[in-house]
Amino acid sequence: MNVTRKKLIVLSIITIVLTMTVPIISMLNSIERDISVNELEHLIAQLQIGSIWSIYAVIGTLYLFVYWVIFFVKNKRNTELSY
Repeated sequence: MNVTRKKLIVLSIITIVLTMTVPIISMLNSIERDISVNELEHLIAQLQIGSIWSIYAVIGTLYLFVYWVIFFVKNKRNTELSY
């Protein structure tokens, strides 16, 4: 929505890329985990080792969360100002 309105273009493009890549990378790297370990435990263990994919997944997820919070707060504020 922001890309078509030409607002926050760079942040919106980063969000689109992260939305497509973070789940795929997380899923592909969680396949190799041990059967006795769930996905979250595997992610935390890989973070402690310093695995690049786990750092990317966590930072990407946090970025997406913050982006959507900012997006909805701005959207709500603009809606309130319209009335």
